[in-house]
Amino acid sequence: MIREADVTEIRGRFVAPERPGELGVHSIDGFRLAVPDLGVAERFYSAFGLDVRAETDGLALHTFGHDHRWGEVVEGSRKRLAHLSFGVWEHDFDGFRRRLETIGVKRIDPPPGVTSDGLWFRNPDGMAMEIRVAGKSSPDEKSAFAAPSVTAGRQGSESRRNAPRVHPRRLSHILIFTSDVLGSIAFYERVLGLRLSDRSGEGVAFMHGIHGSDHHMLALAKSAGPGLHHLSWDVGSIHDIGLGAMHMADRGYLEGWGLGRHVLGSNYFHYVRDPWGSLCEYSADIDYIPANFDWQAEDNPPEDSFYIWGPAPPPWLIDNSELDA
Repeated sequence: MIREADVTEIRGRFVAPERPGELGVHSIDGFRLAVPDLGVAERFYSAFGLDVRAETDGLALHTFGHDHRWGEVVEGSRKRLAHLSFGVWEHDFDGFRRRLETIGVKRIDPPPGVTSDGLWFRNPDGMAMEIRVAGKSSPDEKSAFAAPSVTAGRQGSESRRNAPRVHPRRLSHILIFTSDVLGSIAFYERVLGLRLSDRSGEGVAFMHGIHGSDHHMLALAKSAGPGLHHLSWDVGSIHDIGLGAMHMADRGYLEGWGLGRHVLGSNYFHYVRDPWGSLCEYSADIDYIPANFDWQAEDNPPEDSFYIWGPAPPPWLIDNSELDA
């Protein structure tokens, strides 16, 4: 563990350096999602508040005010999470190359249509994954969270007709399905250097990056096979979550779950079901694990794996829509 003396104070806040001498990815640098209809995807993600940009082979998902491309959506015969890419610093890249060779992880070529000089391999469920040199897009500190109020004698809320649009600030995390949660934990620890934050038996697990990240950048849920459960997008307040949920409902995206608060990660949430059966989450105030802090992972009871308060989860919440395609 890094000593307090090793942390540099800049402008009144502590900025932790990367963990010295430890090899680990610092971010989920991007994802590729295939869907049957790009027009449907453009309407959904634009309504959700993302900056959706047309590209030669599909759509790029950005957030307003941030230059990072969080993911891409391409056309396919069915909905499928095609691959995940993880970012590392340039000085760590050769170390990851040697690690893959040492532990016997077979390298593969980039998927068709993907131009990349990263390190490609498959996870235990057969999904393509990449390690590539990239700037750190995961946060370096806990994201700002607002609880706006006004003084007595003033109206605190705007009118409904003047309600502002909500635009997520960044991708917070991705939850994917796996046939073996415990085996996948071991794989991501050994290959990517992620660390377990919390889990609940063999049903769900949450993993963070060692160089400072949210409570989880990657989460795992038990299923018969691989797939995408949800993409989580960070916003700045509970009010933003509510406004986003209202806007999506007004545009016909009525299925969802929230408002609530998770136990593991502590974030406030509202999930909106997308046109392909997976979910997009508005998330606020998630726990943050600095690079200089050793989070103590726990095996939590099932009742803590979903929420501390909120509406009852809908019966389809843990469906893996990619198994039915």
